[in-house]
Amino acid sequence: MNDLLSGGAGLLAGALSGVFGIGGGVVLVPLLALTLGLDQHDAQGVTLAIMLLPIGAAAVVEYHRVGAVRWPLVVPMIVGFMAGIWLGSEIATAIPERPLRLGFVAFMLAMAARTFWSSKVGRPAGPPPSPRMALLHATWIGAAGGVASGLLGIGGGVVMIPLMVSILALTQHEAQGTSLATMLPPIGLPGVLVYARASGGLPWVAMAVVATGFVGGGALGARIANRLRGPGLTRAFGVFVACVACALLWRALRI
Repeated sequence: MNDLLSGGAGLLAGALSGVFGIGGGVVLVPLLALTLGLDQHDAQGVTLAIMLLPIGAAAVVEYHRVGAVRWPLVVPMIVGFMAGIWLGSEIATAIPERPLRLGFVAFMLAMAARTFWSSKVGRPAGPPPSPRMALLHATWIGAAGGVASGLLGIGGGVVMIPLMVSILALTQHEAQGTSLATMLPPIGLPGVLVYARASGGLPWVAMAVVATGFVGGGALGARIANRLRGPGLTRAFGVFVACVACALLWRALRI
């Protein structure tokens, strides 16, 4: 039964990952805690370990097929992400999570409001940054996603996507495709090593079941995203981020 629930959790997380260009951790962390009885830190460590596999490859192929991946930005984002996830994971295993979670909830609510508003007023004012500045921005945006991923075991896309839209002037589809491409390599490895060291190991069999479900869900979600119009997808993403923030707030208040 646990295997069935784990596979279902992976399928749902993969579908949302494909639709919104996120890593799926915002869904996997609470579902793994529920289906496998893992505590918060173990659920985060397992989620980061699952994300080491190229489980988003099918979704990236779908985004690339319609030209929605900005490949020159991927490498600097990977570099920034790997540094950020190590820092975030070290912090998460060293201090209580409630103040961190509450602060992150406030940040996510602000990002959700900005994302939803931008879908009504259109692209940000002003020209996009120069190619050189775009690479510099991509590095710190990747680092911000990595810190968030290490702190809460979530996919960094929920932070990187709105920043790519507002700072780099990418469309919602481009930001989502680029986010998923950034997470294809095992960029979460520094965080996984920190969590594995702290918990004494991870449930590898359950991780394989979740990863299998994730692959199928990711391809389906990306096909759905490519059929949606930009503003509608942006509004849906803003609502999704707000719902995630509320769920994190509820869990933080229960700790």
